[in-house]
Amino acid sequence: MDIIIWVIIIACFIASFASVVFPIIPAPLVLWIGFLAYFFFLDGDPLSWFFWIGMIVLTVILIVSDIIANSYFVKRYGGSKWGERMAAVGVIVGSFIIPPLGILIIPFVLVIATELIQKRSSNEAFKAAIGSLFGFLSGTVAKIIIQIIMIVWFFFEI
Repeated sequence: MDIIIWVIIIACFIASFASVVFPIIPAPLVLWIGFLAYFFFLDGDPLSWFFWIGMIVLTVILIVSDIIANSYFVKRYGGSKWGERMAAVGVIVGSFIIPPLGILIIPFVLVIATELIQKRSSNEAFKAAIGSLFGFLSGTVAKIIIQIIMIVWFFFEI
């Protein structure tokens, strides 16, 4: 039975990284399923309160990092609020249309279209779209690093 639980835990950790390509997969939830599977179903050493508090803090950072990075870069490159929103929608829609490239292409196209509809020049629209691309990529790097920290911390804890 322990082997099955460990397979589930490892599968959860791997699935959390699939959220990089398929944002519809909730990485924090999948990581927590792995942590809780260990906590409830294995008779190993108990996880410390420091671990649980750290995981809560890192989970909040994990959830917020993508939003902050996307918003920051679209705004920094001259995008509008609607451009920021369309970049976020584009990441979700793009993951279904042509994964994995859709999460790069669809937000880019949506931001350009949104900025052009708002009567911005093509140069301004292109800059905002580049911002959405940088935002997505930096948010993705942050998510990967945070997830690695969470998983490594889990294994050090046990």
